[in-house]
Amino acid sequence: MRIDGSTYSIAELKEMIERKDLVVNREYQRGSRLWPSGARSYFIDTILTSFPFPKMYFYEYLDRNNRRTKRDIVDGQQRISAIIDFIDNKFALTSVSTNYSGMRFNDLDEETQNGFLGYSVPVDVIRNAEKSDILEMFRRMNAYTLPLNDAEKRHSTYQGIFKWFVNEFANQYSPVFVEFGIFTNRQIVRMADAELISEMILSLEQGVLSSSNTTLSNLYKKYDSEFVLEVEYRTKLNEFFGFVVNHLGELRNGFLMKPYVIHSLFCALMFNKYGLPNVEEKIGLEPIGALTRNVEEVLPSLQALAMAHEGKDLDGEFGEYVWGCTGGTNREPRRIARVRFLALALRGELLGN
Repeated sequence: MRIDGSTYSIAELKEMIERKDLVVNREYQRGSRLWPSGARSYFIDTILTSFPFPKMYFYEYLDRNNRRTKRDIVDGQQRISAIIDFIDNKFALTSVSTNYSGMRFNDLDEETQNGFLGYSVPVDVIRNAEKSDILEMFRRMNAYTLPLNDAEKRHSTYQGIFKWFVNEFANQYSPVFVEFGIFTNRQIVRMADAELISEMILSLEQGVLSSSNTTLSNLYKKYDSEFVLEVEYRTKLNEFFGFVVNHLGELRNGFLMKPYVIHSLFCALMFNKYGLPNVEEKIGLEPIGALTRNVEEVLPSLQALAMAHEGKDLDGEFGEYVWGCTGGTNREPRRIARVRFLALALRGELLGN
């Protein structure tokens, strides 16, 4: 078996398919056109914005009936189908494509069309191999693949509106996550940011609860085909991240930027302004109709909590908050403790102001 790396333009691939020199081998691939509209649009947008995607695999052999070289698509059928259908104007891009939402191929200007057709697709061509060799190759490749975590499993299972909503926000704010020290690049690759955003939305719906893969999966399932609260949740998430960026720059890379604290900060801000289900009774406070009473007083109060957390000061005046930041940080009692102190800090009631 020999494997040679190559590239083909999309125009070349289309011509190969039309000549039947490139065909789908269903022994290797699932049925065609299984991707929903969101997934197909996201993939096409990847090409239009010149981002790379994983290489495809073709199996090259001599067709003895007509003495012509042919290639089977071993891995890449879904992507090829999406590309060809888009060129043939069979679907318009959804809102997951920020710059090309609602457009079909014919709606693109000539320069963009030419760029799409000229996009170089990375391909490994397998030659001098038996079909058993190809199956063994993929078994060996998959043996070294990291197992999916819960967030990755959700994003591979669900392909509807909610998944792409979370994906959009994760992409939009990934620079903030890294700059503020909330997540590392590696954590973002493993979709820790998507999980945090999902947890935030779950809190808007159900209040402050223990973290659960089941409840998050149910959220994806609930909004898979229709996301009636999309506009409301989009507004609230943007409001939160805007507050962090505009007012908490001095706290970046500190203890307030731990992911579990950021989740509680989101809950505290949303509770203060809008209220959250069943939270008022748990923390003994009422919403005030605003994120903060005086934004100028917020930073010193939050810094005091971060310092107590960093110093592990369980015996000080913020000991309950520190307890909420240690061990089992995704459990309801710890989250409730954090949300209460953060809500007080945001109101200017923490330091006796």
